[in-house]
Amino acid sequence: MERHAFALKIKPGKFNDFRSGLGKIWNDLTHLMDDLEFSNFSLWQIDDLVFGYYEDDIFTPRPSAAQKEEYTHLVERMGDTFEWISSPMEEMRLMYQDFGIVRPNKELIRHRVFATKLIPGAQEEYKRRHDALVEARGDKITVGPDSNFSIWNAGEYIFGYDEIDVTMETEPTEADKESSIAWEKRMLEIMSWFTDDVDWITGLRHSHIVRIGHHN
Repeated sequence: MERHAFALKIKPGKFNDFRSGLGKIWNDLTHLMDDLEFSNFSLWQIDDLVFGYYEDDIFTPRPSAAQKEEYTHLVERMGDTFEWISSPMEEMRLMYQDFGIVRPNKELIRHRVFATKLIPGAQEEYKRRHDALVEARGDKITVGPDSNFSIWNAGEYIFGYDEIDVTMETEPTEADKESSIAWEKRMLEIMSWFTDDVDWITGLRHSHIVRIGHHN
């Protein structure tokens, strides 16, 4: 299975037009997703940022010229409501991944989807810090509760997608909290948050990300 992501920014004063436009194209968009054999497609919004995620099989044929044209037409129907953060029809840069044991059944899954922005020129440092996590993990497979965890980068924006098995979640210990605080304080040196993931540490108030569309 391959994971894909894209991101865009709603233009000022265009929130209502974007949401209504999305509703008008949704059926055609999901039919195209089915034709392309994409699955687990979801859209997430935090203020004016929208993050999209979907999956396909490694053997899924690439989109045809006609399918690309149909997609372009659907985007045009949204009008002048947003601008791209990622490049259309191009892969965002993968910064981190820990697929673990992916749960095909999503009924007992809690999603953690987040968005941050790096300080200028911090992309490579962010990548190195997360490469160190991969190296420390080695060949060990994460059995849970986190799985299918990926982080992407476009420009100075960071978007993360994580599926959490709620049946394996436990209350964090004091050691867990101290470790999280140490890690997040290091990360705050090079980025700022849009979502409320670390508000419990910083005391700041950010918006909670919400899912505005899903199709499987």
